[in-house]
Amino acid sequence: MSVPFIDFTEQNKAIRPEINAAWEGIIEKSSFIMGPQVKKFEQEFAAYCGTKHAIGVNSGTDALYLALCALDIAPGDEVILPTYTFIATALCVSYTGAAVKFVDIEEETYNIDPQKLEKVITKKTKAIIPVHLYGQMANMDEIMSIANKHGVAVVEDACQAHGTRYKGARSGSMGKAGCFSFYPTKGLGAWGDGGAVVTNDDKVKYMVEMLRDYGRTDRYSHKMKGFNSRLDTMQAVVLSAKLKSLDHWNDMRKKVAAVYAEELKGVDVIVPKLASHREHVYQTYAVRVKSRDKVMEALKAKGVTSLIHYPIPIHLQEAYADAGYKKNDFPVSEKVCDEILSLPMFPHMTAAQVKEVANALKESLS
Repeated sequence: MSVPFIDFTEQNKAIRPEINAAWEGIIEKSSFIMGPQVKKFEQEFAAYCGTKHAIGVNSGTDALYLALCALDIAPGDEVILPTYTFIATALCVSYTGAAVKFVDIEEETYNIDPQKLEKVITKKTKAIIPVHLYGQMANMDEIMSIANKHGVAVVEDACQAHGTRYKGARSGSMGKAGCFSFYPTKGLGAWGDGGAVVTNDDKVKYMVEMLRDYGRTDRYSHKMKGFNSRLDTMQAVVLSAKLKSLDHWNDMRKKVAAVYAEELKGVDVIVPKLASHREHVYQTYAVRVKSRDKVMEALKAKGVTSLIHYPIPIHLQEAYADAGYKKNDFPVSEKVCDEILSLPMFPHMTAAQVKEVANALKESLS
């Protein structure tokens, strides 16, 4: 049996009638940009996240960038983030002209290590971006305590953590702003690009709304130098339809993860670790193995697709050579990068498919 890395066929089938009907209405009225469905989704998503506001934008990267702009991050400032994440987290800082300061991660959760975070804070530090990697939130109590102590803003990168919780609080709701990607493979994915900023701060909401739409107060009056970063109406409809089922689909992911954990007991594989007071929605089911490249080839030969998220930490990327970091500066991240392997994971994955992957993995390791 071949097993794809991701398959949303059943998910899309369930919501297609609702989306098709809504899209027909949009086409009929030609309300493709900033139609009423965008505001409807923003209100629904804010309520879901437990925040006052949600502002739709065109990608998770822009969500992070515009949130930083709304906090007046600029050249001369520093922003701290983990080196083990997708490069977009760092790029959004670079777009502002601020300097990126990297921190190592916790080996068990792959999230930013609060114990190492405070050591790199300086008078120039303006913000911290904890990344809720793979579907589990970072240690927000410690991060918020450190941030508050130093008067630093926290911007949550929740692009991989739709709907997960920390001590009951939804991802994105604990910092000054929370940023989401709606890339199609995400837990809440559009049928194209999309993103959102959620916040309880009225100023952040006002600034992001202005910045995403050319900085204008009406059609031809522009208060600030803004951007073209709007969530289009067609994608808002898809997101509204999917949001109704997000918790259910997250529960399905948890059941898939439970089968994986049972099947991989006693196997020389490090499976995801659930930290205390947190949920995990398993946006990615990442394990760690030795001889990863050989394991991947063996899985591929058996029809199992696997990926690596992420093989190179950002501080060792050529794009950030000018940041002045070198190999062995962040040993935990570098170790994880050499061993991490993402296995197939999607809500409608069957127990038979999970067992097929687990058996193929066992054989590749034997």
